[in-house]
Amino acid sequence: MGRKKREGGARASVVSMPTPVDRRRSNRRRSNRGHIDRHRIDRRIASLAVPALGALVAEPLFLVVDTALVGHLGAIPLAGLAIAAAVLQTAVGLMVFLAYATTPLVARRRGAGDPRGAVQAGIDGLWLAGGIGLVLAAGLWAASTPVVRLFTQDAQVVDQAHTYLAISCAGLPAMLVVFAATGLLRGLQDTRTPLYVAGIGFAANALLNWVFIYGLGWGIAGSAWGTVAAQWGMVAVYLVVVSRHARAHGVTAWPQRAGLEHAGRSGGWLFVRTIGLRAALLLTVGAAATQGTVATAGYQVVFTLFSTAAFALDALAIAAQALVGDALGARNAERARAILRRTVFWGLVSGAAIGALLAALSPVVGRIFTNDPAVLAALPPALLVLGISLPLGGFVFVLDGVLMGAGDARYLAWTSLVNLAAYLPVLWVITQFSPAGVAGITALTAAFTGAFMAARAVTLGLRVRTERWVVLGV
Repeated sequence: MGRKKREGGARASVVSMPTPVDRRRSNRRRSNRGHIDRHRIDRRIASLAVPALGALVAEPLFLVVDTALVGHLGAIPLAGLAIAAAVLQTAVGLMVFLAYATTPLVARRRGAGDPRGAVQAGIDGLWLAGGIGLVLAAGLWAASTPVVRLFTQDAQVVDQAHTYLAISCAGLPAMLVVFAATGLLRGLQDTRTPLYVAGIGFAANALLNWVFIYGLGWGIAGSAWGTVAAQWGMVAVYLVVVSRHARAHGVTAWPQRAGLEHAGRSGGWLFVRTIGLRAALLLTVGAAATQGTVATAGYQVVFTLFSTAAFALDALAIAAQALVGDALGARNAERARAILRRTVFWGLVSGAAIGALLAALSPVVGRIFTNDPAVLAALPPALLVLGISLPLGGFVFVLDGVLMGAGDARYLAWTSLVNLAAYLPVLWVITQFSPAGVAGITALTAAFTGAFMAARAVTLGLRVRTERWVVLGV
């Protein structure tokens, strides 16, 4: 009896062992699951990145509308707008960390199954943005005349620039609250609402500017008031949307001290990161200015096209922020790594596609921006270099988004300064030894899109090859 039982057990054991055919079928099933998951991730990336791209494109159109409408008032108002817009863009550009800091905080809590905590983190970010906006607006308003005089001593231009800048300060808190609200919704994996709000805001801005400038005859002041009104209208829409999320999850409208401190720490590190990037941009423009008017004008065209391409590639970075933060909050490290792989793939593909298009158009695209023969002659080689470099740019922007989504703000801050330190000697050599003209603008383009972006690629790439960015949980 015992022997039969043992024999039966042995036979059962033999029958239950997988055969080579079984193993192949099991491997195929696992491969299919991975294949399906990869496509699911790709679809999720697209569902976030495409609307995000639309919202990103809508943002600079505000300035385009202002420029087009004010430009018909004459050269002096247009010059005033140029100075005021440069000051505002610098101030606001340094504050973009409010969106980038809010998104991963919200996404982690969403991924951890804590929607209430996610919405609360976003509300904390809104209060932080509003507070910073009020302080920044008051300081810039008080210093508006001296700041404008740093650019020009022409009394008429100073008057126009001061008018636009002083009025626009009333809209600064709104602009920063919009950043934070956008970050909140991105963290909740909603990039459609920011697209709709940006589109409505753009249309309202265009209409109000036309009415105030030409209908009421307010001149450049009408352009500023129209933009301010559109910005606060966007805030009103966002507050309605956020209030619905708050009511749905029983979240108070008041900030939490711990949340403000957490958002402030994360935002502070991202602010340092932004300073490093802005410094590299400004120093490159300064280097172009030392090489004469042709190099300066040509580099402005190159930088404009680089910025345009960056909008498209940043949409993937935004998707990476939201998805990586969500995956890490859910303690799913493998999914976070899969999102890293897929977004890097699409960053390289998108960068190559945009770069190929730009390289193909390099002989003619400059005519959109200028008719100057010397600048047009200098642009094609520089634009060809820019086109070749864009796959590297796609790689960098995506990794930047991944590490932001992972909350790795301190590493991003320190390496931003390291990258700047590595770039400065390259820029100095070009400034000292590169000839002016075609060679000069081509060398500057190669320095920024090649050397600086390569430094960023190395520091970011080294980080994602480790496990230190994979911090699970809230």
